[in-house]
Amino acid sequence: MNPTTLIQSAQAGDLNAFNEIVLQYQERLFNIAARMLENPASAEDAVQNAFILAYRSLSNFRGGSFDFWLLRILKNVCYDELRRRKRHLTCPLEPLIDEDEEFETPLWLTDHAQNPARQAEAAELSQAISTGLQRLSPGHRLVLILIDIDGCDYCEAADIAGVPVGTIKSRLARARLKLRQELLRSSDLLPGVYANRKNGLTAPALLCG
Repeated sequence: MNPTTLIQSAQAGDLNAFNEIVLQYQERLFNIAARMLENPASAEDAVQNAFILAYRSLSNFRGGSFDFWLLRILKNVCYDELRRRKRHLTCPLEPLIDEDEEFETPLWLTDHAQNPARQAEAAELSQAISTGLQRLSPGHRLVLILIDIDGCDYCEAADIAGVPVGTIKSRLARARLKLRQELLRSSDLLPGVYANRKNGLTAPALLCG
């Protein structure tokens, strides 16, 4: 069955159809939750809870992008988990300042073919980026994950996050800048990555997992 038929069947109470939906979307949801929560077990729980909520709310789905409807549910589940942990975040869930400045995707967030000679450096840089992501507020982290990792465009990310496109651009610019600043403070890898790009070498795959 195509996605529309599956959704309609699931809304009519067909549990097998909903199970097919779970199989189609669970990997994407897990990858996003894992980046948001930085814990595989927590990500699995978040995805499971998101699907349970989705199943209970299927009657509320009135069309449009089912992907984004699911991702909005997952976003709320992840935010609830982060609040439950009561972490000391570097900034609040909603940014205090929205800036219009836009940054292009940094070279060190781009997915390129891996050079075997640089695998150790790639692993170290990947860990530094993961740590840096966790120092972003959930709102900034979500936007960075949706656009730079999951491949959403601005409008799609705005639909999922439930904020205007202008806010998405502002949060993305700040998230990229703050992550780069974190990496520059904690690692000497970034200059090496840029140097290797200038010398014709490929940057390692960092965030796609």
